[in-house]
Amino acid sequence: MDALKAEIAAKRKNLEDPGVAARPTKYMRRGDLERLKEEEERKVQEEKRKKEEEEEAKRRKEAATERLRSISKSPSLTPAPGPEDSRSGSEQPKESQFNLSNEETIRRLRAKGQPVRLFAESDKDRRLRLRALELIEEKDHERLGGQNDFKKALEDVENAERETSSKGSKGKKKDGTDVSAGESLLDLDMVKTDPDKLYPIIYYALKRILKEWGESMDERPVEVKQSRQGKLAAATQMQSAEYLKPLFKQLRSRSLPSDMLARIAEIVHHMQQRQYQRANDSYLRLSIGNAPWPIGVTMVGIHERSAREKISADQVAHVLNDEVSRKYIQSLKRLITFSQTKYPPADISQLMG
Repeated sequence: MDALKAEIAAKRKNLEDPGVAARPTKYMRRGDLERLKEEEERKVQEEKRKKEEEEEAKRRKEAATERLRSISKSPSLTPAPGPEDSRSGSEQPKESQFNLSNEETIRRLRAKGQPVRLFAESDKDRRLRLRALELIEEKDHERLGGQNDFKKALEDVENAERETSSKGSKGKKKDGTDVSAGESLLDLDMVKTDPDKLYPIIYYALKRILKEWGESMDERPVEVKQSRQGKLAAATQMQSAEYLKPLFKQLRSRSLPSDMLARIAEIVHHMQQRQYQRANDSYLRLSIGNAPWPIGVTMVGIHERSAREKISADQVAHVLNDEVSRKYIQSLKRLITFSQTKYPPADISQLMG
């Protein structure tokens, strides 16, 4: 009995004493549980978001660093060595591979619709800006996937044959241009005396050959047209007509460079005289040039070898200028090949090999 009284007195004392910790409760309210759960979820979401932002910032930084490293290592953007960069051996930077004349740089910038010169821009900065624009176009072309022009031309030929067979018509395609109206014999003396008169003569002469090439494709028998070789020949003609459009545009606007105008005038003159061997020689001078190629190292330190001074503007390889020039120069060779089959020379030695 005394022990029971002592136990009751001790419990009463614990309840009355505020310093004694209360017994932890066994149950919690539902609202408190939901609030704690929401707080925990919010903390988890904040930590996840911070981690994603840190990873994204790190990934962007690495991509920017890699891009700057690739641009700095590109040989086309490496500046040519100057007097202050005279070093020895492997420390000497390579010569710039984008060494264009001011006239060529201006022509390419105008073709891209870009300003010729920005404020306080030097010639070197202008060439680097042009190279950067061309690199961006090349990357966009690679990203979109380069188109196969010959395959597209072959598909166009097959579609045209399908439409012709479905309509049952044998008419020829007209472009609305009378190519025989302004054609006349070309005189090479006009290259020096009156070069402006060369543009219409070259334009109509090339247009006439291209038209005759297309007509010869249409005049073939049906079994030849539908054969594999016939379709390839028609696709080649259609592809060449597409490639020659920039050249015709420059001839109409009279914006062709003077050295290229002289070489193309020689090609047309020899084609009209049925001297296809000489026309092929003019084509080679136009495409790969006849400049002396220096043997060995041409740039050592700050001095140039004398052989590099002999390379003038009319001796450069225009086929290496850009992709557009390469395409219509190659199409000119195809016109020479067709012309010697359409109009063979009296002397067989004038045939192009």
